[in-house]
Amino acid sequence: MMKDTKVRWIQDLRRFIPLKSQFVLSGNTKDLQLIKNDFNGFGWHRLENAIDIELKSLGYAEVVYYNPLDGFDIPFFTGSPQEKKELFHRLNIPASSKATFNNLEIFNSVLHTIVNFKEKPIALIVDFASQLLMNPESLVKAEHDTFSLANVLSQTTDTRPYGTPPTPFYNSVIWIVDKEGDLPDWMIVNNPKIRHIPIGKPDHIVRKLLVETLIQGFGNQHKDVDKVVTDFVNETEGLLLLDLVAIIELARSESIPIAQIADAVRRYKVGVTEDPWLTIDRTKIVNGEAFIKERVKGQDHSVQHIMDIVKRAITGVGSSKRNSRPRGVVFLAGPTGVGKTELAKTLTSLLFGDENAYIRFDMSEFSAEHSDQRLLGAPPGYIGYDVGGELTNAVREKPFSVVLFDEIEKAHPRILDKFLQILDDGVLTSGRGDKVYFSETLIIFTSNLGIYKETAPGQRVAHTSIDEPFEIIQEKIKQEIENYFKFDLNRPELLNRIGDNIIVFDYIRHNVGELIFDMMLHNHLKAIQKQLNITLDIAETVKVTLKELALKDLSNGGRGIRNKIEYHFITPISRSLFSLNPSKDDALKATDIVVDLKGTSITLEKQ
Repeated sequence: MMKDTKVRWIQDLRRFIPLKSQFVLSGNTKDLQLIKNDFNGFGWHRLENAIDIELKSLGYAEVVYYNPLDGFDIPFFTGSPQEKKELFHRLNIPASSKATFNNLEIFNSVLHTIVNFKEKPIALIVDFASQLLMNPESLVKAEHDTFSLANVLSQTTDTRPYGTPPTPFYNSVIWIVDKEGDLPDWMIVNNPKIRHIPIGKPDHIVRKLLVETLIQGFGNQHKDVDKVVTDFVNETEGLLLLDLVAIIELARSESIPIAQIADAVRRYKVGVTEDPWLTIDRTKIVNGEAFIKERVKGQDHSVQHIMDIVKRAITGVGSSKRNSRPRGVVFLAGPTGVGKTELAKTLTSLLFGDENAYIRFDMSEFSAEHSDQRLLGAPPGYIGYDVGGELTNAVREKPFSVVLFDEIEKAHPRILDKFLQILDDGVLTSGRGDKVYFSETLIIFTSNLGIYKETAPGQRVAHTSIDEPFEIIQEKIKQEIENYFKFDLNRPELLNRIGDNIIVFDYIRHNVGELIFDMMLHNHLKAIQKQLNITLDIAETVKVTLKELALKDLSNGGRGIRNKIEYHFITPISRSLFSLNPSKDDALKATDIVVDLKGTSITLEKQ
């Protein structure tokens, strides 16, 4: 039970009703509100109803309600229709509601009459007040007249005594807006007679009170009701009470047991009927390490670490109930061309059966200060607002995905702040105000941090070497990553969110380079034979020469090996195939290779 039965915004309203003539309510104004009833329980009401209940309890006789669509009404009037009609006449409210539809002249007349009404204390609630004007910074004359009147009335009106014993009352005006800035600043800012009251999202106490009521409709489906309530409350951190009602309705319509309410929450957030992580073929995961090692050579420790993270994501072990954090977060660091991006691709292929199913962002393209708008979408009023953000659109379309952020250190620090939101809460708000959940994603960052180091004069020098043992390389790179986030960016909290999931890749050493060479050459031979419908073999001497050329310089890792193979094998073999013009089912063999100043040439012979 709540220690204080009044939520904060209601406490604030009651405290300042005798002191302020007008109020601006903003924030969570479209949600249900918690109000204590006469039976020592709690009821759930729309905001205008909650305000009416509070004002009536304070002694207000009537509460007039206005919105731009329906005009004026007194929805909770207790008198007869004739009495209501007479009151409307005294307040200058037209008999036909159509006459008041978004008519500011009529609105001004009623506003002035209500504020100066002397018979009894009344209040005016102006709902959807944000829609009364097109642009609060550039008002048309009619809008300016309305809010000039409201401003003058707010500061010139006085309280009048009413009741026994006499109590001072303003005829209060309450504006309900989306955000405080929706009304003109010159009316709100530094106005001693106007009070802004933000309405926050429901905390866990309020959510629990509603949940205890909602799950009664499920009957005794679960023996440990208290645990079900606690889990439901924890799973819905940050959601509105209306969201909770919708989740219960979703669970009921899709026959989800109350004990599995977390599944209903997930479906409501990301729109996925089944939990894809639970439908992954376990046999694929059991054989996952072997599958990845077929393509990622020489990084066995990295493969094992990332597979542990995948297994944790599937089982859900260690996941927090209070947020929607990603299923896993991995930071891949190390030299260029050692398999960081290849690991991400292969992991995606393992999970989805398609290596191109991952969402990739080259963070070197997001180095400008305002490039976060590309990821999240431009805010209202800016070009591209209606398009949305590249990241938010992609995750909304594919909530179950691997999201790869390549070369994260090249992104602008402002963007890194957005990653804090993803790693902490698992949710981003797009420029259009839509929430995008990352709870079903696996986030992978890659980086070359620590490979080079900047000296005091600003010179970029090698910080690690292939001649060093991997343990030394790993220690150096992790230390540089830590220094970068703590001192260069001054964002140690981002490093803390990644935790121990920094995986350092080793250099491609000669023995691993041979494996990579054999794999790449084999794949190229298969592709040529399939494309041309021929049989192609390579003499051992040619293969040895190619391997020596490809492994001569391993500073660029596997990418460098690929480049050498393309230059010394693909290009000359293509030239020879074009000249020879083989027929279907021909058997060819590369018998000789020559490397000179003109380049590389390969001799092909029919067998």
